Amino acid sequence: MDIGKPRKLGKTIDEIEEGESLSVTESIEDNQLLLYLGLTNDANPLYIQHDYARQTAYERPIVPSIMLMGIVTSAISKHLPGPGSHVVNFSVNFVEPVYHYETLTFEFEVIKVDKMKDVITISVEAVNTENDRVLDAVVMVQPPILIDESEETNE
Repeated sequence: MDIGKPRKLGKTIDEIEEGESLSVTESIEDNQLLLYLGLTNDANPLYIQHDYARQTAYERPIVPSIMLMGIVTSAISKHLPGPGSHVVNFSVNFVEPVYHYETLTFEFEVIKVDKMKDVITISVEAVNTENDRVLDAVVMVQPPILIDESEETNE
């Protein structure tokens, strides 16, 4: 589907350097949680029911792990490398639970640029406002690959 105006591509592999970084701060709000739970049809009471969560070791509702992964992939798609990039591998550790209404800061750093495979590796760490580490991840991303338009028109 072509909706008209061309979109800007993110950084290509030749434009990315090891050590490049990004910081993103996100607050987890009810509307985001309800949208996630509705879209995924995830009915786990641990994510939304306070009376249920009180019976668990968490004591209050927690944020779904996959929702946190979504914040990471969204930042990659929007910023580093940006539009046109594609996550090809994702390894994550959820160090501590994340509770509703928490504000998290995600620190991204390019730790490897592999031009032979057209993939970059990004290290991600997230902390809450108490500076407790809640997430560690390593994400392999294929940056946008430009098509040489002169080759495309010769076909």
